[in-house]
Amino acid sequence: MVAEPHGPEEDRKPQADEARSAFAPPAGVEPPGPPEDDHPSSEFAVPEGLATEPSGEPEGSAFARPSTFDSRLAHPAYTPAHGVPSVRLSKDAPWQDRMRTMLRMPVSERPLTEPAQRHEEGAGPAVPRVLDLTLRIGELLLAGGEGAEDVEAAMFAICRSYGMDRCEPTVTFTLLSVTYQPSLVDDPVTASRIVRRRGTDYTRLTAVYQLVTDISTEGVDVTLEEAYRRLALIRRNRHPYPGWALTLAAGGLAGAASVLLGGGWAVFLIAAAGAMLGDRLAWLAAGRGLPEFYQFAVAAVPPAALGVALNLLHAGLRPSAVITGGLFALIPGRALVAAVQDGLTGFYITASARLLEVVYFFVAIVVGVLTTLYVGVQLGAELSPEGASVPVERPVVSILAAMALSLTFAILLQQDRFTVVFVMVNGAVAWVVYGAVAVTAEGSAVLATALAAGLVGLFGQLMARYERSTSLPYVTAAIGPLLPGSAMYYGVLSIAQNDMDAGFASLARAAALALAIAIGVNLGGELARMFLRAPATAATRRAAKRTRGF
Repeated sequence: MVAEPHGPEEDRKPQADEARSAFAPPAGVEPPGPPEDDHPSSEFAVPEGLATEPSGEPEGSAFARPSTFDSRLAHPAYTPAHGVPSVRLSKDAPWQDRMRTMLRMPVSERPLTEPAQRHEEGAGPAVPRVLDLTLRIGELLLAGGEGAEDVEAAMFAICRSYGMDRCEPTVTFTLLSVTYQPSLVDDPVTASRIVRRRGTDYTRLTAVYQLVTDISTEGVDVTLEEAYRRLALIRRNRHPYPGWALTLAAGGLAGAASVLLGGGWAVFLIAAAGAMLGDRLAWLAAGRGLPEFYQFAVAAVPPAALGVALNLLHAGLRPSAVITGGLFALIPGRALVAAVQDGLTGFYITASARLLEVVYFFVAIVVGVLTTLYVGVQLGAELSPEGASVPVERPVVSILAAMALSLTFAILLQQDRFTVVFVMVNGAVAWVVYGAVAVTAEGSAVLATALAAGLVGLFGQLMARYERSTSLPYVTAAIGPLLPGSAMYYGVLSIAQNDMDAGFASLARAAALALAIAIGVNLGGELARMFLRAPATAATRRAAKRTRGF
């Protein structure tokens, strides 16, 4: 049988329930829209009819700037719309500059870098040993006369080199501490160390700086065991000069200073003898356990006594040159420069302690010289205060004497032999500048001292950046010819002759000259750091940018 085609009536017949959905809308009814919960757009979408201003961000970005934003009204505590710029530090810059920059940043803003020293796979840094190594190195630097800022930079460099980024070193006059916190949820670990003994040995100081440089340099493998071994060798290293050489250097320093003030060969020998005798008495007092105050007071007596004896014997020599030469060997120029540097860089507690130490040393020298001069005046010595400040124009002799003074000062500081030549040249340049301004041009002595000390600091910082070392060996001995020995002697002698006003005025002038030396040295070093390029990258890029002047 052949099936007949369906007609229109059959098409309108209702279909089975399986052929249609129970939720299908009846014929002629518009389907409803999707429910609000199933709306495909975001609930933060702009409502219809609201126009938006074009922005620099891609359309639909969640970081697009709102139309009501005004940068002039933005609170400084909020993150700016363009984000926080990342800090980039040149790896070619000296580690001192890089560490100073990061120390002035908050911990959360310091850039994360790969540690210079690698660890075993899956092992973290040995926190107690790294902290102990950091404190031991910081102790040697602080005891050697380094500034608090440089000590903190060295401690921070060691911690970061061994993978401990979240650390905070703290340096005061006698206390070192470092705190490390692995993360925000971990307890911090703090270690501290007391600096009880201080000694002047720039050879040891240079070796410690070399160790820190090797630790913080990528590509130089220095394990903790190797660092401890090198540190032990540095501690056991003997001084480069024996005790008798130091005594001869003290005498040579005093003799050269007496020649700078117009003395001849006889005055040179007498001043050298007085300084050597005072040095031996100071060593004897130190062996008996007397504090440094009494050591300085005892060491100041022999030069003053020899000067008084020359006046009583009417030998025709300049007793003022003998006494002032002995003072040059005692003035604590190194401690004064470090104290002013700490104050200028914001370490006020350490600077106050160091300045107080310098004041005690000055008082000790004044007590020793004043007692001797008072006895001499009672015995009939006719000492003239004006005789100490009369300049004698002997350019060639004065320059040679300044070089000899810097040389002997470098030996007293236990410097490496290869640094002595540069120190002699630097000291001669400083004296030429001082003589040109103060003597030839008859300018201010304080201004001349500051200019000469600024050149010393500039050249010293240049050599330090070239050698990747500390600047103290190139600076401290070179400021020897600028020390205010004459002003100190003038003030003490005036007090001994009951002229208090003139005496205290001269002592204040000596303090002003000393501060001019310290500020000039610091300013010269800062100028070198701010405007000069790192030696390794002089042809490609500038030195790392620093914050707040550091």
